Amino acid sequence: MNTWFLLLFSAYLLGSIPFGLLISKAKGVDIRSKGSGNIGATNVFRMVGKPWGLLCFALDFGKGLGSTLALPPALADSLLDTPNLALWTGTAAILGHNFPIWLKFKGGKGIATSGGVLAGAAPWALLAGLGSWILVMLVSRTVSLSSIIAALAVAIAGWIAYPENPVLAGILTALGLIAIWRHRSNIQRLLKGEEHRFK
Repeated sequence: MNTWFLLLFSAYLLGSIPFGLLISKAKGVDIRSKGSGNIGATNVFRMVGKPWGLLCFALDFGKGLGSTLALPPALADSLLDTPNLALWTGTAAILGHNFPIWLKFKGGKGIATSGGVLAGAAPWALLAGLGSWILVMLVSRTVSLSSIIAALAVAIAGWIAYPENPVLAGILTALGLIAIWRHRSNIQRLLKGEEHRFK
């Protein structure tokens, strides 16, 4: 039990590192008061600059990937045979990103971090989500809509690509629903035709 707690809490703390806020602060900007107010890569991209947004995306992606590939072997040798261990630690990292203890549990939306988790724990679901994201982005030029559709695609792909592992598919469905719920303000703006579009 203590090993489980240490592992999941460590993954949560890794996920809770607010790279978007740290990068924007280093550039003299509090990203929480700019644009959408979100600390994620998209808002950093818009408000601070393209290179910094891409850096933020890479670091947030790395949090998810590290939580699935690096933390379990480092901290849980006795648990390595546990089914879906990497996905459990990845989920903890996503929750850390979305609800960081350092920022009164007001974090990002978890798309980049979720991508890193999927790369390490469910690559077929990642391909489904990434393909959907690119297709919708090319058509709509809207990051939020692309992310919402990608979350749906990941949830569906979990049941198609991993039918022998209902726990994994269930976790992917839950993560997809969390991602959509985190975009509820974007959904309202989409319905009003007020959501930002990339040119």
